[in-house]
Amino acid sequence: MDAKEQAEGEKRVRDLLIGPLLRRGLVKPGAMTKAQFEEMLADLAKRLAYMSAPNLAALEEMAAAAPGGKDRDRFPIANAILKAATQIQPPADDASPLIRAVFAHAVGRQALAEGWAPELLDDLRHNRRWPGGYALGQIRQAAGEALRRHAHLAGADPAHLDAAEAAWLRDREAQLARCRRIADLA
Repeated sequence: MDAKEQAEGEKRVRDLLIGPLLRRGLVKPGAMTKAQFEEMLADLAKRLAYMSAPNLAALEEMAAAAPGGKDRDRFPIANAILKAATQIQPPADDASPLIRAVFAHAVGRQALAEGWAPELLDDLRHNRRWPGGYALGQIRQAAGEALRRHAHLAGADPAHLDAAEAAWLRDREAQLARCRRIADLA
């Protein structure tokens, strides 16, 4: 996302999420200073700039239905809004700092070198956590059949592949290329 798109996205977040929640009467959380609240809102705008207008409207509706505070009149904390946002419209893989960091790390480089990077990416999208030793073992094990199939189809004569096999191989190669692009961004 370039600077212009980011600025437009931040304005969209302020217009379609933050503004409507404030107009509904939701006020800053009691434990926050006014400066902290403003920082939280600015950070929300930056983090959610990737979202489309309809999805921001859906997020606003969800956030309005779950206000904070004992009187249920407080603006929801950013973490709750961000969690709901990933359910509605997850950020693109290259927009996630976690995904970029994992692919820049030795774990991501190993996954790319060994061919199980698409499964690592799927796990990161689903769990949004740094994979530990056990999780990495599970991811590698889950990738086993895809690795064997990829090795078999990539080594075969393309003329002898049926349409389904050729499509699967193209899709797998595209997934691997997407993972390499993410690693290159980091």
